[in-house]
Amino acid sequence: MAERNKDRWVGTWTASPTAMDGVALDGQTVRMIAHISRGGETVRLRLSNAYGTRPLTVGAVRIARRGDGDDIDPATERVVTFGGEGAVTVAPGGLAISDALNFEAPPLADLVVSLFVPGTLAQADGITGHVNVCQTCWVSPPGDFTAEKSMPAASSLDGVFFLSAIEVPADAGTRGIVAIGDSLTISNISTVGANNRWPDQLGRRFAERDAAAMPGIMNQGIGGNRIVHPSRGGSMQQRFDRDVIAQPGVTHAIVFLGINDIRNRNRKPEEDVTAGELIAGFAQLAERARSAGIRVYGGTMLTFENENYNPPPDLPGFYTEEREVTRQAVNEWIRTGGAFDAVIDFDLAVRDPDHPTRMLPEYDCGDHLHPGDAGYLRMGDYVELSLFD
Repeated sequence: MAERNKDRWVGTWTASPTAMDGVALDGQTVRMIAHISRGGETVRLRLSNAYGTRPLTVGAVRIARRGDGDDIDPATERVVTFGGEGAVTVAPGGLAISDALNFEAPPLADLVVSLFVPGTLAQADGITGHVNVCQTCWVSPPGDFTAEKSMPAASSLDGVFFLSAIEVPADAGTRGIVAIGDSLTISNISTVGANNRWPDQLGRRFAERDAAAMPGIMNQGIGGNRIVHPSRGGSMQQRFDRDVIAQPGVTHAIVFLGINDIRNRNRKPEEDVTAGELIAGFAQLAERARSAGIRVYGGTMLTFENENYNPPPDLPGFYTEEREVTRQAVNEWIRTGGAFDAVIDFDLAVRDPDHPTRMLPEYDCGDHLHPGDAGYLRMGDYVELSLFD
């Protein structure tokens, strides 16, 4: 076995920072579940205040393995420190990396991170986190409950606060795979808490092959993300360096998005995109990845015929025959244009062979845009593991 480089880390779980709308905290504890990929005997955390308008003070952070139900396993609970201190203040727009912590984290484990914010954070203060990660987060009544086996909950939501990464040490040959895209990568509408996101399924397959040698898998999907125009968390052009190139231990990236550019949910004529604009955007992402020594794979866009996901009231969905022509033109370029080191044909994996402009019903969640659990699992099974050898 190669000698471990103690200065090399790889992300085993991530959530791309976004601005969380409609939430506030007032001296409360949040308890979050992170389903990791690669295991390790040491961990460290990243906390993000990327969208904060003032300093973020975190009074306490603890990590544990998940116990029964929503409880922690108290035998595994550890205090997380930053520069030897239990509290940390993160500047507006900043990031804090914790001290390395001896902590046994098995591959594919559910880890519980409990974080206490002693002050008041209003919506206007810009709370950083990520909603719709397909995992429940509990918010306590006022108080520090980070050490409690069972945390009292005043509310819950599907998301995480401030936590943007969990990292483990990695040998020189360890792969780090960033899956970056939109809601189809974060796997929106998959069952909350079931870990049926397609990157999760990819991780399970690596673990079955060789858990000790499995890569770190970093899910950097953001719902609604676009390549060309601004979107939540920043367009892909804006966030690519932060969410791919700057990720610890990254060696490979799977780029899978574009359908939100085509749908143009904002219905702004100036935001209608051409196939050429999308192709140029994809080409730039591929070039930026390779310039950083990262192998980059392109995922083809899924079907969206007659999709009805969350249109404004009394308006139809965003499918048109003209937009379908754009999707097919860009997919053909992804498959044959040579910009990517390899192609992962997600479209082919889940489309109906008898009606290739729509998803197979067994894979469709019902909105004709997002897969359901079976579709996401199919996508995770479709990725060739040999691409990362």
